[in-house]
Amino acid sequence: MQNPRLQRFLDWLPAALAVAMICIESTATMSAANTSRWLLPIWVHLFGPISHARWEIVHHYIRKTGHFVGYGLVSLCFFHGWRKTLIPKGLGVHSLWLRSAVLAVFCTVLIASADEYHQTFLPGRTGRVFDVGIDTCGAIAVQLLILALIPLFNRRLSAYIIPA
Repeated sequence: MQNPRLQRFLDWLPAALAVAMICIESTATMSAANTSRWLLPIWVHLFGPISHARWEIVHHYIRKTGHFVGYGLVSLCFFHGWRKTLIPKGLGVHSLWLRSAVLAVFCTVLIASADEYHQTFLPGRTGRVFDVGIDTCGAIAVQLLILALIPLFNRRLSAYIIPA
């Protein structure tokens, strides 16, 4: 049997690493001006030259997609931590997963809000409620995907259970 404290630490490590990544990305280094410097050459290499005006639009959508996907992954990490931590209390796996999903979205919204607030104090960054909305949509989308996949996991797991 593994040490319960170590197991709890390992259960929440993905969420801690996800929050650490958000902290790293929430710096002036990751401002739109700075990300454009290294994303533009990658875009040109992959897709060819692009006008400045068109690049501004594409770059905006790349960054917003990053918000959606990034916070979706943050939500997934929080879901894992909550799913491993919460006790089912006789309510079944569906209730456990639903509670984990709700808590994961809640934690993600808190992190997103704190991140945007923090950015209001950084040069070259802006804190926007709209970005928190995108982050929340990413978190909800991932949780809905997880909850939609529950029946598949249950069928797959039950196929391996040998009746007594």
